Amino acid sequence: MSDLQSRIISALAHPNYHAVKPKVLARKLGLAAPEHDAFKHALKELIRLGRIEIGKGNLVRQVGAHGTLTGIFRKATAGFGFVRPNPEEGHKFTEVFIPEDAIRDAATGDVVLVRVRQSRQRHERGPKGEIVQVLERATSQFVGTYFTRDGLFYVRIDGTVFSHSVLVGDPSAKGAKPNDKVVVEMVRFPTAEERGEAVVTEVLGAHGKPGVDTLSVIRALGLPDAFPEDVLEEARQVAARFKDAIPDDREDLTDWLTITIDPIDARDFDDAICLMVDPKSKHWLLGVHIADVGHFAPLGSALDQEARKRGTSVYLPQHVIPMFPEIISNGLASLQQGKVRYVKSAIIDLTPTGQKADVRFANAVIKTRRRFTYEEVSAIIAAEEGRTPDMTPPEIDADVRAMLLKLRDLAMILHKRRVKRGSLELMMPEIALEYDSNGKVSGAHFRKHDISHTIVEECMLAANEAVAEHLDHKNLFFLRRVHPAPEPTKLHKFAEFARILGYKIKSETDRFTLQRILQQSANKPEMHAVHYALLRSLKQATYSPVKDDHYALASENYCHFTSPIRRYPDLQVHRLLDHLVRRGRASSKLDELVALGDHCSKTERRAESAERELVKHRLLVHMNERIGTDLKAVITGVADYGFFAQAETLPVEGLVHISTLPDDYYHFDEMSHSLVGQRAKRTFRLGDKVEVTVVRVDLQRRQLDFRLKGTQGRLPEVKRRR
Repeated sequence: MSDLQSRIISALAHPNYHAVKPKVLARKLGLAAPEHDAFKHALKELIRLGRIEIGKGNLVRQVGAHGTLTGIFRKATAGFGFVRPNPEEGHKFTEVFIPEDAIRDAATGDVVLVRVRQSRQRHERGPKGEIVQVLERATSQFVGTYFTRDGLFYVRIDGTVFSHSVLVGDPSAKGAKPNDKVVVEMVRFPTAEERGEAVVTEVLGAHGKPGVDTLSVIRALGLPDAFPEDVLEEARQVAARFKDAIPDDREDLTDWLTITIDPIDARDFDDAICLMVDPKSKHWLLGVHIADVGHFAPLGSALDQEARKRGTSVYLPQHVIPMFPEIISNGLASLQQGKVRYVKSAIIDLTPTGQKADVRFANAVIKTRRRFTYEEVSAIIAAEEGRTPDMTPPEIDADVRAMLLKLRDLAMILHKRRVKRGSLELMMPEIALEYDSNGKVSGAHFRKHDISHTIVEECMLAANEAVAEHLDHKNLFFLRRVHPAPEPTKLHKFAEFARILGYKIKSETDRFTLQRILQQSANKPEMHAVHYALLRSLKQATYSPVKDDHYALASENYCHFTSPIRRYPDLQVHRLLDHLVRRGRASSKLDELVALGDHCSKTERRAESAERELVKHRLLVHMNERIGTDLKAVITGVADYGFFAQAETLPVEGLVHISTLPDDYYHFDEMSHSLVGQRAKRTFRLGDKVEVTVVRVDLQRRQLDFRLKGTQGRLPEVKRRR
């Protein structure tokens, strides 16, 4: 198979691929005009081989060859792996088991061609197979720790991507020293029999040196770093031209009482809100004003092209990689207090019960009266309600106070309406790291979610839905935020899990039943386990122009409109809305938006992975200095090799391996999610409270081990971990 044929198969094998015409596929592959003849020839050859087909509408689709399939590979710590088949191929099973000796040189995230060998046991999830070929590498760049042994040079790759260290050529040319974090380019990927080889391309610094962990995550995930000079120059030119006057083609809303509510450490402010009540009709008039970034970054400009490439801003602990240069994101477009700023406004007329009566959109100018943090708004409302606030409420004008209380009332009305239609509220707590005066992690906690967050969320949800409904009514293709309904089999497994915990379920696919379980478990020890279990049962939300519901929100039309400073899909929506406001008409192309949606979904997942990895690493570094610390915890997961426990006072989860449990033979009861001692009948069950001791931290593999407080026993070898 030629390189171009492999690239075509890889593109079609991508999980988010939607059938497109050959011309669009060539553009997605980045082929120049001189390469189009070779592309056409490659298509014809793949059709002849029975690997692809040109279907209705001249759309290119993949055909699974007899006994083979394509999909995304992921490797387990124990050495074996799984391949999730490309959904376009229509396979009935969800994954293929790949034994360790059949992986070849595939790494997690690679697109692979698999030959299906045989069926697995009936209780298992799919057939067994072997990897025939790696069609597309997820990456060939990795980050690890350099060391020497017996006169040879090695790099231990971070995480559990590879079981063994890889050999590297003499890294002295790059000045690498033992225990340095380095970037390597894989020359020969490891297999079950061979280590693999790589070359050191960059030295990041000594392991543990401040900032090296951040740089390691940036390089490992291929995140963009510095902006190109032409992009920065264009930003400077835009800034020089900007005047804080009110143009004739914009609606002047500077006399509206407008505020922002953001985290205390927010650097950019892309949304502002205001609320008025009609004294006669008692209707609410909600104004949601969003930074008009598109005014500063026209389609096709250097700023736009770089933002499109990045797809999203990346928010790492103590470090932000913005989608736009800071002169735009923190300056011209940021809705700063007291500054004249350009916005896209959604002005929504709501009945006293929160039902949408009318909506209009405008290119406007606002001037924010007051910037609030979540904590300040919570303190003001708590004081008004006679509760003891967590902090002294700030001094504010009477009209601002009155509007905050009205916003609280409207938010509760909108929230009740959303719950009534079946919206699911998954409580996925966000971890906040705490630092000492030297910038070192001193602790961590879960961020609070209270009425101040609800106010902002409900206003933004209302604006997002209003924009999506408006664009849908105009029959326009736009980047929707879609969340497809889950597979019934996944909900069946979740229902079995919930029943074991004592929750009553009549209909497994009824969203109101799921909603009730989430509500009932919200303040119980098993809350995290239940909410995470349902999250794993749901499909992943993505960006797509193909019309579909947002399952979790129970919304027929939904898009992202409210954060164009940090999300490119919002900017695409802004541009369509701008055309409608200015001209009364707009247009868009489905094929182009399919490709853009795939790209933005990918960059979003990359940004989330980066934040998650760095937070986890810093927490583990913090715990590594607290070996022997006792913690109260809750069992959040049970398996045949032990159980996982979530600490109550710190947002960390560790494994209590079965070999360290009190002397007994323990049987894993899958139905009840428990480990039961055969002699003493001691039981460890999901949701149980336990006291544990921190006994080991493996920074390289991102793993934390607990032991039951007061028990002894040898910890298992790391390589045996599953």
